Amino acid sequence: MAKLFLSLHVLAAILAIGPITVAASMFPRLARTAPTPETPALLHKICRSYAYVGAAVPVLGIATGAALGVLSDAWLVVSIVLTGVAAGVLVAVILPGQSELLEPPEGGEGAVAGEEERRAAGARLAMTTGVFNLLWAAVVVLMIVRPGSTTGA
Repeated sequence: MAKLFLSLHVLAAILAIGPITVAASMFPRLARTAPTPETPALLHKICRSYAYVGAAVPVLGIATGAALGVLSDAWLVVSIVLTGVAAGVLVAVILPGQSELLEPPEGGEGAVAGEEERRAAGARLAMTTGVFNLLWAAVVVLMIVRPGSTTGA
């Protein structure tokens, strides 16, 4: 059963988290430079939709850890915490930030100030997305180079 859970866990991570990290990384630049709003809107939809599918990753990871009897190992506990932080960043900062940047800019007086605010919001979103990606990179490293690994690596 552990091999099945592990296989599903890895597949879910590749198929769900991968598209989120790519789409979220592309969004801030394309929100600013895309000739039409359809591309950033599609990237936001990808992030939002795959976030639901991505919930399977920690569920399958915990099932795998339970099947292997390693739920209390420090590397797994740290991975679970980092995954929770990454999910929180996605739900609380990245998705709302994308939604905000998808709203049409206000015209009229103050349009220059509004554009500066949008540019700053885009820069903050890009930075936050980088943190999100680094959190996932740390989780991947912990999954591959875990203490007590039986791979001999």
